[in-house]
Amino acid sequence: MRVTQLFDTVRGIRAAVVRAAQHSTAARPVVGIVPTMGALHSGHAALLESARRSSDVLIASVFVNPLQFDDPTDYQLYPRQLEVDLQMLAEHDADFVFAPGLQEMYPGYPEGPLVRVSAGELGRRWEGASRPGHFDGVATVVTKLFTILSPPAPAECEAWFGQKDAEQLAVIRRLVTDLNLPVRIRSLPSVRDENGVALSSRNLRLSESDYDAARSLSRALFTLKARAETGGPLDLPGLRTQLQSSERIDLDYLVVVDPATLRETAQGVLKQPALALIAARVGPVRLIDTMDLRPAVPPTG
Repeated sequence: MRVTQLFDTVRGIRAAVVRAAQHSTAARPVVGIVPTMGALHSGHAALLESARRSSDVLIASVFVNPLQFDDPTDYQLYPRQLEVDLQMLAEHDADFVFAPGLQEMYPGYPEGPLVRVSAGELGRRWEGASRPGHFDGVATVVTKLFTILSPPAPAECEAWFGQKDAEQLAVIRRLVTDLNLPVRIRSLPSVRDENGVALSSRNLRLSESDYDAARSLSRALFTLKARAETGGPLDLPGLRTQLQSSERIDLDYLVVVDPATLRETAQGVLKQPALALIAARVGPVRLIDTMDLRPAVPPTG
């Protein structure tokens, strides 16, 4: 097991990244970044494992970013368990952990940062529409993390994200393209528990009854997947009605969109690959989930 070093200042982690890149035996060392808000679970473990195999230097960040929370209570109640997280990060051979305090990341907060990154039109769809400013907060913190943690040339940088947050992933991919950031974006499919529920740090706040209700969200997505693959009508209105009949589910949206633009697609029989998005408040927690949809393959011959 490697020795995992913890840094809580920008100066400290930058110096460590430069030293690690310079001392690497690889001609073009790869620095892998796994950005997190902590409360790590098996989904994060999968990202760490893939990043470790792909990287010469592995960095995980742990920072609960207030800019992406539209609800102050949600920000205050977001689970924080740094000591437990550090144990998992050490077990997965992270070289460095960057866990800055709020003032280190945003000096003068809440007045700062005065300059922020806008996610533009892409950041105002679906989750962005329901949580104004959410993706601007994501874009700002990700840009800062990439700036702080990216190594000097000739080293290369790649960052790992889960596909459960598909809208976030689309925004980050576009961010890197539009701002010419020297970071490769890598992603892994959602990790689910034995009941098909997508793993999320927020699941820790679900009661047993809430968790049972949350299972309905993933069941709706798997239903859409099966209908798409068999060439049947998606019947989104019917699925929405089923979900809205639950007292514990406050459905925000269930839509099928283009994976790149997040624009809503046709609602009948699926003709092109698409992405299903769902968001709902279950008990005290807002949950999101996604599912890749593939149309039925026409017979050949």
